[in-house]
Amino acid sequence: MTQRHPDPPAVVLRGIVRRFPGVLANDEVDLTVAPGEIHALMGENGAGKSTLMSILYGLARPDAGTVELAGRPVAFGSAAAAIDAGIGMVQQGFALFDTLSVTDNVIFGAEPRRRGLLDRRAARTAVAELVERHGLRLRPTDRVGDLPVGLRQQVEILKLLYRQASVLILDEPTAVLTPAETDRLFDVLRGLAAEGRTILFVSHKLHEVLALSDNVTVLRDGRVTLSCATADTDRAALAAAMTGRDVELDKVYPVGSPGEVLLSAQGLTLRGHPALDDVSLELRAGEVVGIAGVAGNGQTELMAALAGHRRLDAGTVTLRGRDISRLPVRERRAAGLAHIPEDRAEAGSAPGATVAGNLAVGFQRRLARRGILSPRAIRAHARTIIERFGVRAASENVPMRTLSGGNQQKAILGRELTHDAPVLLVEQPTRGVDIGAIVQIHQRIVAYRDAGHAVLLVSAELSEIRALADRVLVMYEGRIVASFTKDEATNEALGLAMAGGTR
Repeated sequence: MTQRHPDPPAVVLRGIVRRFPGVLANDEVDLTVAPGEIHALMGENGAGKSTLMSILYGLARPDAGTVELAGRPVAFGSAAAAIDAGIGMVQQGFALFDTLSVTDNVIFGAEPRRRGLLDRRAARTAVAELVERHGLRLRPTDRVGDLPVGLRQQVEILKLLYRQASVLILDEPTAVLTPAETDRLFDVLRGLAAEGRTILFVSHKLHEVLALSDNVTVLRDGRVTLSCATADTDRAALAAAMTGRDVELDKVYPVGSPGEVLLSAQGLTLRGHPALDDVSLELRAGEVVGIAGVAGNGQTELMAALAGHRRLDAGTVTLRGRDISRLPVRERRAAGLAHIPEDRAEAGSAPGATVAGNLAVGFQRRLARRGILSPRAIRAHARTIIERFGVRAASENVPMRTLSGGNQQKAILGRELTHDAPVLLVEQPTRGVDIGAIVQIHQRIVAYRDAGHAVLLVSAELSEIRALADRVLVMYEGRIVASFTKDEATNEALGLAMAGGTR
């Protein structure tokens, strides 16, 4: 009787080392993942997760170490070679053509041919079969630019399935998703794993890793600090492995001491979709006001209108008694309004400029000598923010885009808080940020409030709003439909209001 040998691991990384100037990104990293396994990879921003996955996907080459795929040694010189070997990756920034259909995006670069011409019937059939088989909420004819972000991500996954990828890498896949979209994504991933596909799930979110993965590996400073079955660990142990210290999870900060009204918005109206419909609110010195709501109900438009990025159809905005409704963004900032936008890459920074150049924005007068910007002063200013806010960068002279997403976020937060403006508008302050940095950012926001400033906070994380906000306003279909004190703002009450319940 022939003895059956067990299947080899789907992926094996052994002794992976990768160096960048001034940084040891991966330091003798080992990782083994079985077929059909969902394996979570965790770590703080800059811990080496994305570098490790880039090596597996052929975007970077290791300085030392080996890669095996299904028991065979491989050395990918490009992402195309990795794709041909059955590896697919969904990165944080989607690579989609907004003007094309779902089908055209999926087949791009691997179009079915008939007599040398594109076989559109075969393309539509293949994509429709994959959508139905995997229970995706897509229509092959939909224009990708019209889809919400959760469905765009499904298009990225569909591209990998069309190319018959057996190993799927998802880098921070829930960073831009609502809770409902995250649940749907997890259902898709569990179905793929049940088929025997291997999932590498890169995430900062403890509860997601515990809910989804079979095994977990944690990196800190480029080295593995924990690798175990997910059932054998918990949130506290994962947080400690990521940060090297005990972390107080789920901290809820006490309410502040509200003072005078610093910002008043009355009857704000924006036509279109999503719209604002007669929105009024007040922000007082020494308080954080949270805005809760399902994505697409006007929160982004409210912040854009207050910051001056959207022209109001009606309504007024008053800052410290001064009407700023018609002022441009620059003059609103000069009047005392700071803003941390939701999109840190497109709206919050210039990715191609240096870190120092990005951190100098708004400080030009302070950093000039006799009317000329001082490079030495700019670099010193940047180093101060980098050190104070724990930004991991090889130096202040590297391009902003070379920083991990979480470190870009910390840099932008540090820049805006350093302005010391009376009113701070902050959107998704900890999106894509690790647990240690989340604690630090929360402490910074509360300290800013306690120094007598007013903060308006938009977050998709109800736990974040409940932790920081002194008052919570709920938006639904462009209107503020409910207001809660900190004690009243339970998950149940907020959820009911977010679904259109009234108060």
